Amino acid sequence: MKRLIQALLTASMITLVPATAQKEAPEIRFDSVPEALKLPAGLYLGEVGGVATNSRGDVFVYTRTGHPTITIGTARPFAHDGSRLFEFDRNGKFVREIGKDSYGFMFAAQVRVDPSDNIWVVDQMTNMVMKFDPQGRVAMLLGRKAEAVNVPARPAGGDGAGQPTDLFNRPTDVAWDAAGDIFVADGLGNARIAKFDKEGKFAKSWGKKGTAPGEFANVRSIAVDAQGNVYAADGGNKRIQVFDNDGNFKTAFADVGNAQALCMTKGTNQFLYVSNSNPPTDIDRDGEIYRMRLDGTITGKFGKAGKLLKEFGTVNAIDCSSENTLYVGEIGNLRVQKLILH
Repeated sequence: MKRLIQALLTASMITLVPATAQKEAPEIRFDSVPEALKLPAGLYLGEVGGVATNSRGDVFVYTRTGHPTITIGTARPFAHDGSRLFEFDRNGKFVREIGKDSYGFMFAAQVRVDPSDNIWVVDQMTNMVMKFDPQGRVAMLLGRKAEAVNVPARPAGGDGAGQPTDLFNRPTDVAWDAAGDIFVADGLGNARIAKFDKEGKFAKSWGKKGTAPGEFANVRSIAVDAQGNVYAADGGNKRIQVFDNDGNFKTAFADVGNAQALCMTKGTNQFLYVSNSNPPTDIDRDGEIYRMRLDGTITGKFGKAGKLLKEFGTVNAIDCSSENTLYVGEIGNLRVQKLILH
């Protein structure tokens, strides 16, 4: 009986956003700025893992463009140079490349900028989160690139909780609270969130594969609100889960589709943007981006799957440093769109 009561209490904590809320959400008028980012001749974007802006409005793009290599045998199977980090000024003019030929760059997962304008890169295949200071110098490393990887890869095992350490298995995102604590979505090889203090010391982790509250199909993206609550995009379970700062489950917002990219606005009246990203197996469906309050109420939506401006191809990153000016990074269309919301 005690277990039954606990299960009912847990279920009652889940906030369900009806599917009709999505369909009836008002359309947000918006425009896409043509050629918002201007690359030098001969330089191109690949799949865009991440896009972020700093306090000056400079734009950072972490993109899967480069020359990764693989070797069969006893030699190190993966080399670097599979992804690159570019910086543009607020007008879209190319400024520089950061971390060229870095040992930690191979398969771009995300880039974020913290309140002190440090640039954080999450790489899915080197299993590293790299912090660069505003001058582009490496300031901190979380995780570690393996000395060797078996080829063919070892089958995935376990429950996705991973080891309770600072080592990752295909991380996807990073976020911070007001105290400077660091939260890493160790979300594809594992299905957990790892918490570190501001000095990079591992504190704890939570989550494993599953469908129950506090479990994940995957963790594609995370965001932290002003109160320190952690929002996790559990796209495989078609929901966003919300936890307190210590990882205790609070609630969940369902029926948001394949939640692959999250972005939290700043200020006292915060909003959450979430992309129902179209899957790579069916790129002509879904694709819209929702704007919601932090209680899960959807206040509007915009866009759809497609290849033209104002359409989206598997959005993996959203920057909403300005609530009505967004940068959206797309894997499927190899681009970043700058959106102006009206």
